[in-house]
Amino acid sequence: MTVNTDPVLADRRIAALAALAIGLQVIEAAIPSPVPGIKPGLANVITLVVLVTLGWRAALAVTLLRVVGASLLLGTLLSPGFWLSLTGALAALAVLGALLRLHPHHLSALGLAVPAAIAHTLAQFLLAWAVIIPHPQLPLLLPPLLLAGLITGVVTGILTASVLADPRIQRHVRDSSTTQSG
Repeated sequence: MTVNTDPVLADRRIAALAALAIGLQVIEAAIPSPVPGIKPGLANVITLVVLVTLGWRAALAVTLLRVVGASLLLGTLLSPGFWLSLTGALAALAVLGALLRLHPHHLSALGLAVPAAIAHTLAQFLLAWAVIIPHPQLPLLLPPLLLAGLITGVVTGILTASVLADPRIQRHVRDSSTTQSG
């Protein structure tokens, strides 16, 4: 197999995946939530697929493009929602970066998704409590928020595993596995 090191191709993949993640985040923002602030995080499936197939740096690029791009489209750039989204995304990526070397031999996509979702939820909560709503009773919301993070992490992990198992995706994974960065 020849190694494909074409930076233009890599940039196009990242741009296409970021656009897909932005689209998912915008669609998800339009869906009403029974509990404010709790969303399934379907765009995180794209982040996990990128992480596993293209590496941590590509996942970072897709995530940053997604957070900024979606906030531009939704009109929330530099709002509290933007900072919460960015904080959660960066915390999840930090956890994913630490756990990536355990995948696939010791951790599945589900094993990556759940800790990332918990980190995402916890980071958002800490920012909200420290800066946005520093109310002494706010920590009472943490257990249900972490439960929601656990559930969304399981859903994200299952969806990611399904996407990665798809033969059409596998063809692309084989093509890009030789160009994985970081």
